[in-house]
Amino acid sequence: MSVFPVVTPDEAIRVIKNYGFTLSRQSGSHMIFKNKLNKRITIPYHAGKTLHPKIVKSIIETLEISIDEFKENL
Repeated sequence: MSVFPVVTPDEAIRVIKNYGFTLSRQSGSHMIFKNKLNKRITIPYHAGKTLHPKIVKSIIETLEISIDEFKENL
């Protein structure tokens, strides 16, 4: 199994937008994205910081893609 990549919030947002997610709302520093099937991804947005591996794992599971496919879309 591959190791989760180190990802900034901007990189994660770019990937999830490629899979049809759009910004639904924002609550403080947390950006909530939804797709047409009402799946939800929450990304804590702190400029200059990276996302915790658990958040990256959650994004990959919600998108239902492999780690390698996620890395290709960065």
